[in-house]
Amino acid sequence: MFRVNDNFCKLPSAYLFSQVAEKVRGYIEAHPGVEVIRMGIGDVTRPICDAAVQAMHEAVDDEADAARFHGYGPEQGYEFLRAAIAENDYRARGVEISESEIFIGDGAKSDTGKIGDILWPGSRVAVTDPVYPVYVDTNVMGGRGGDLCTDGYWSGIEYLRCDFDNGFVPSLPMGQPDVIYLCYPNNPTGTVLTRAQLAEWVDYARHNGSLILFDAAYEAYITQDDVPHSIYEIDGAREVAIEFRSFSKTAGFTGLRCGYTVVPKELKGHDGAGREVSLNALWNRRQSTKFNGASYIVQRGAAAIYTDAGKEQVRTTIDYYLRNAGLLYDGVRNAGLEAVGGKNSPYVWLRTPDGMTSWEFFDRLLDRCHVVGTPGIGFGPAGEGCFRLTGFNTYENTQKAIERLGKL
Repeated sequence: MFRVNDNFCKLPSAYLFSQVAEKVRGYIEAHPGVEVIRMGIGDVTRPICDAAVQAMHEAVDDEADAARFHGYGPEQGYEFLRAAIAENDYRARGVEISESEIFIGDGAKSDTGKIGDILWPGSRVAVTDPVYPVYVDTNVMGGRGGDLCTDGYWSGIEYLRCDFDNGFVPSLPMGQPDVIYLCYPNNPTGTVLTRAQLAEWVDYARHNGSLILFDAAYEAYITQDDVPHSIYEIDGAREVAIEFRSFSKTAGFTGLRCGYTVVPKELKGHDGAGREVSLNALWNRRQSTKFNGASYIVQRGAAAIYTDAGKEQVRTTIDYYLRNAGLLYDGVRNAGLEAVGGKNSPYVWLRTPDGMTSWEFFDRLLDRCHVVGTPGIGFGPAGEGCFRLTGFNTYENTQKAIERLGKL
């Protein structure tokens, strides 16, 4: 009989959000007619903006015309989208990123998970705790996780605790990791790092030969002037960092799937013989082999986000979700709970009351308030006793949820 990848067998049987969905499904089946407000998974509720919809309609017409038909596109993404990204997301902020350093993909989740393909299986990994589960799980799949310990930590991964006690600012690693995952604005806590704080990480990576994998999927939600939108706003970051971005939470592309990864030309690693290797070249080789590119139709829609109309429409949507997040934060605090987030992020992270575990609070919130959130323990051991709510539902449902929380 053939053998499977043993690393997959080490993982818990269900992904966090699959567990949440199963619990909610069972509750609804047992309580028909109950209105459940979902504020758990980070899915959006606002429709895709008109500029993107119109562009995709025109792209569909292109595919129906032999003279304008597009088949396989470039694995790196179409030039029209890469150029729009370079100009609007980077040069507009004083950061020089070339089109050849931008790779269009099918979402930040996919690329943060697949980036391990170009890394040595024996690389030492560090993550913040709590953390987006994909970072940990995909490293376990790739053989870098070690073994799952009884305390919920993986033996091969260094965890950098972020909690209410340290203001959610992680300490620099002690184990000199090869790879460091940072996500800011943070998922799940909704917290941020200032320019000075992020600069410490870039300096650390430069002095220790580490690679930073920087997830900036929520950068459009930043409202503070001293919080960078890109790690490349920090001097020296091009030498040590890969950045991931997404159109899902900014432009409602959760169902369309489109994002991009930036791999600077200056970024170098080394092979087993000690020879210097370009990570840009490796990622390009990986994508050319394993990925046929995001669809032409979706990329046309993404490019329309950078038009004047698209920018205005996307900003309106982001402001809508930020209003929801602010309402959530105020409502949670008024209910007597300790919380962070909700200002530079669509997420609110709260401490559960009365010493309740994350799943106990999940059950109570669902049973008494009919509101769904995400248990903090699902994001790592440091998330125990905490809970995440999202601002991605409608404004009306957010108001209802706060009213119900107040009664609880």
